[in-house]
Amino acid sequence: MAFRGAEREAGQASVELLGTVPAVLLVAALVWQLALAGQAAWLCANAARAAARAQAVGRSARDAARSALPGSLERGMRVDLPDGGVRVRLHVPLLMRGWHSPLTVAATARLAPGRQP
Repeated sequence: MAFRGAEREAGQASVELLGTVPAVLLVAALVWQLALAGQAAWLCANAARAAARAQAVGRSARDAARSALPGSLERGMRVDLPDGGVRVRLHVPLLMRGWHSPLTVAATARLAPGRQP
């Protein structure tokens, strides 16, 4: 009799695996998206610092911010110069660097008075 019950459960593990694979892939995609958003925020802050240093020595803040970013993040980059500082805004990549989401990250940097780069 125990043998007959085992026959009814044949393939059960395969069905359960097929049911969990999409959920695992979705979680992996969300984790990857969070990692890309974090990297974009970090790179944005670095670009803002580079632009503030360039502005302090009389160079182009926009060119400095652009040179501090990988090419895939330069598209849609916006650099503003408020009150002696530099504000850089980037689009967050969507699962891959070439795809951009409508979400943006921004960072502001300025040199403290009296400090030289």
